[in-house]
Amino acid sequence: MGILFVLRSGTPWELLPREMGCGSGMTCWRRLRDWQKAGVWDRLQQTLLDRLGRQNGIDFSRASLDSASIAAKKGARRRARTRPIEASPARSVTSSPMRRASPSR
Repeated sequence: MGILFVLRSGTPWELLPREMGCGSGMTCWRRLRDWQKAGVWDRLQQTLLDRLGRQNGIDFSRASLDSASIAAKKGARRRARTRPIEASPARSVTSSPMRRASPSR
């Protein structure tokens, strides 16, 4: 429960409220790290998707795909390279030009 609380709320691990009864934030963090290494989350996601799929519980009309991560099909044309544009320095809006200081007399 502590892991889900931190992941959903964005609360730093060390500020996990002890009143939740989840132990320390560092303990929860170590468990999350170990479970990630052991593939627990990947297996959990696959299990949930399998169950939803068997029940026709996945609404594919709400699915999205990031095309940048999909390799082009064989024979696809390469896009033309975009020329880099060099940025020009913007004027500072936080300070105004000052005259040079002259030595005091």
